[in-house]
Amino acid sequence: MGRRVHLFHYHLVTRKVRLVEARYLGRLGFDLIARYGWIGEGTHWFEPGKSWEELDAIGFRLRLVELGRGAVNVVLQPGHWEVPRVDHLGVALDEDGYDEVLERASDLGLKIQDHPGKRTFISTDAGYRLEVHPPRDWIEAAFDSENELRVAELRLRSDDPAGKAAALARVLGLEPDGPAVTIGESLVSFEDGGPEGRPELVGEALA
Repeated sequence: MGRRVHLFHYHLVTRKVRLVEARYLGRLGFDLIARYGWIGEGTHWFEPGKSWEELDAIGFRLRLVELGRGAVNVVLQPGHWEVPRVDHLGVALDEDGYDEVLERASDLGLKIQDHPGKRTFISTDAGYRLEVHPPRDWIEAAFDSENELRVAELRLRSDDPAGKAAALARVLGLEPDGPAVTIGESLVSFEDGGPEGRPELVGEALA
């Protein structure tokens, strides 16, 4: 991979999924990868080309929207909050870094949910999770496009900025800088005045 750690994904929960989706598609130039959900009791997913009006007409109930551009992947999930909140951040590591993160999380007594060959989630015990990946072909393919777009900074608002940053740094074996953590070439900074639990996304810099 040529790098030890790389922030490439964030998963947002909001009750304004369609509005947030429109921002990423229209203002930020992302591509719609797919919308995932249910029709009746069956699971279905739709690639671009099917409008929300058409989906509403067939009784589609949304579970997730996946968007992408360059080396950035964003997922939107319906939820209670107007301001999007971060359920988890997605990080890619080299093989040694991945093994070290899992060992560190285990030593810290953090909950680990492993879905072999797909994704691994680690609880930070700070209201949000990490999704960690060893080298994978589909992630490498996205990194090939990082000159088009990558995550430069995420600004998150929470009730305990320093605590949220320390929890993130602890799992990844990094040193926080007050309420901020540098993950590879990306900065994750936490601001005061936000909610308990999942932090709010208040800004992002994509370069």
